Amino acid sequence: MCQIFSHQDPDRYACTTRRLRLNGQSTSIRLENSFWAILDAIAEGEGVSTPAFISTLHSEVLEARGEPANFTSLLRCTALLYIETQQAKGAQFAAE
Repeated sequence: MCQIFSHQDPDRYACTTRRLRLNGQSTSIRLENSFWAILDAIAEGEGVSTPAFISTLHSEVLEARGEPANFTSLLRCTALLYIETQQAKGAQFAAE
């Protein structure tokens, strides 16, 4: 039942740390490669670099809600929300 999940390439869930600037502050973010791939795709779709997308997202969250308790969790949920949105668009397109 779970073979599609248990037999996935270990590189998908290996973690990578990237260094970037958030609001002028140098920081590092460690995420699984699968999440980095999705964030890269979101940034490309927006026509910006991944660090620029993440910095903009961080600025908007600060303005809307203040400092997030766990920014890497917010990034993972951003990736999931992107996938959910893409799936909903696909379902809507199929229904038309």
